[in-house]
Amino acid sequence: MASETFETIVEDFEFLEDWEDRYRYVIEEGKKMEPLPDALKVPATKVNGCASQVWLHPVIEGATFRFDGESDAMIVNGLIALLRHLYNGLSLSEVLEVDARAEMARLGLNDHLSAQRSNGLRAMIERIRETAATAA
Repeated sequence: MASETFETIVEDFEFLEDWEDRYRYVIEEGKKMEPLPDALKVPATKVNGCASQVWLHPVIEGATFRFDGESDAMIVNGLIALLRHLYNGLSLSEVLEVDARAEMARLGLNDHLSAQRSNGLRAMIERIRETAATAA
């Protein structure tokens, strides 16, 4: 169910044996994102349950889902970027079909994120799913 872009990330991760390299990769993905405008960093876009500050701004055009986001933590910014690669451009029904935890597990992230980061990732996934479900 993953996009071609996400599949490329999975392939890249297979070549990176060292977890420091994988973390650097995730951080670099986050650095590629445009910063979220301050006007969108409001309570309505803030994700609760994350150790760091996280904002997700969904945009639904027709039945196509995408979102922008930002965090004050570099690794979390990278996780947002990975989720954007996973979800952006999908239809609302496809967003609901994605097993994001399984897709992220393909990267081995489940075993290498702290409990707080894992909880934050779950909170971001839930926010994305809730937004898509409400819009569908």
